[in-house]
Order: sequence, then structure tokens, then C-alpha cells
Amino acid sequence: MSEPMILTEEIGRVGIITLNRPKALNALSGALIDELLAALRSYNKNPDIGAIVLRGNGKAFCAGADIKEQKELDFVGAYNTDYLKNLNDGIFAIHKPIIGAINGYALGGGCELAMMCDILYAGKSAVFGQPEIKLGTIPGAGGTQRLIRAIGKSKAMHMILTGDTIKADEAEAAGLVAKIFDDQETVKEAIETAQKIASFSAPVIAMAKEAVNEAEELGLKSGLHFESRLYHSSFGLADHSEGFGAFLQKRQPEWAHK
Repeated sequence: MSEPMILTEEIGRVGIITLNRPKALNALSGALIDELLAALRSYNKNPDIGAIVLRGNGKAFCAGADIKEQKELDFVGAYNTDYLKNLNDGIFAIHKPIIGAINGYALGGGCELAMMCDILYAGKSAVFGQPEIKLGTIPGAGGTQRLIRAIGKSKAMHMILTGDTIKADEAEAAGLVAKIFDDQETVKEAIETAQKIASFSAPVIAMAKEAVNEAEELGLKSGLHFESRLYHSSFGLADHSEGFGAFLQKRQPEWAHK
């Protein structure tokens, strides 16, 4: 039997998903994408999981789309199958926070997959890039849209038009990643942060994630209105009453996640 392309495990309220094509540097084949989305959806529906960590097996997070598969596609095939669009749409639908633990290469579709995560932690070996220009194409899983939001137009344009890569320290300075660590600490630190996030009220975490994501889509006035409505709606949660009550009583809250 062939090895599964996705490995999963749980530590407390954290679900850990590992891309498992190390010989192919975890390249995004159609089968891997299907398994990844299935794992994400399973954790998203699981009330015992509060946050997700995404990592790669081996010396790379993900080296990009599977070139052998991509080479077989023509315009009609790519267009009719919405090539890579299912990855964008599928991850966008996940309500629970996803922390990317990036060691080694995150290139092309791998860089785009990393940017689909809500928080990025990187090992010192991490290398980010959008080298599609060297293959005669452009980023197709959000690279031209997310990279500019993460690091600004000039630096994003430079990376996309030249195919040049950036290392972890430059990625942190540019705002692409939240923190960098020694490689052996990256996953551990991501899990610890995921455990912290998962210790809070699940519906409130989902609201906060949605509000931040909408900030990229809405103007300031509409965004502030959207935030206010979510904030007001949190007043109807049992966890809101519990949180305020616990604070006033100087005790730890016991979240009902509702």
C-alpha cells in the first residue's frame, strides 16, 4: 500500500496535519490536496479540536504544485477543473485558526498554501518564493493577491517578477511570518500557540478570525461596522457571560464553547 499523503494527530485540542510526500518535497498533487482538505474539514467539524497546525514532512514545507501533473494540463483542462481554486476555497471555509509551521522550502503553491494559514511560524531554514515566472506562468493559488497584502506591493512585485526567494529573517522583517525559531523548535512552538488559542472560547475565536479576514475585503467603514456587529453578537454567548463572570470573580473561565 502507498503511504498516505496526509498524516494527522491530535494533542489536546490541537489537530496536527502533516503533508507527507517528502520525496517530492510535499508537492501539491491533486490527491494530496483532496486529502488535505478532507483532514481540514474533519477537524473543522470536530468540537474537540480548537486549532490546527499545518506542517511538512522532511526537509521542505511544500515545494509547490506538482509540476508533472501541471504539465499535462492545457487551458481548457485547467479552466474546467478550476485548477488549485478548490484549495483556496476549501481553506477559506475553515473557521478554526490554522498555524503554519514552515521549515525548509515554501515555494510557489507551497508559499501560497503557507499564506492561506492564519499565523505563520518559520524555522531559520525556511525559504519563501513565487518562482512561477521561471516556468512561464504566474502564481495561481493566491500569490499575486496575498503576498502584496503581507509584504507590500514593491517587495511582492519583485519576488513575483524575478522569482527571487527570501529567507526566514527577511520574511519576518517584511511581516510575512509572525516569529522565527530554530528548525527543531518550529512545530513545538506552533503547537504551543495553537494550544493557547484552543483554550479560549471556540465561537469567539471563530468570530475574531472572521473579522480579521474581512478586514482585507472591506473598506474601513464597512469593516468597523462588521466588527461591531460580531462584537455585539458575542454578548449573546454563554461564554461571554462566563468570561466576564470569571474575571469579576477572579477565577479561570470554564468555556462551554457556545
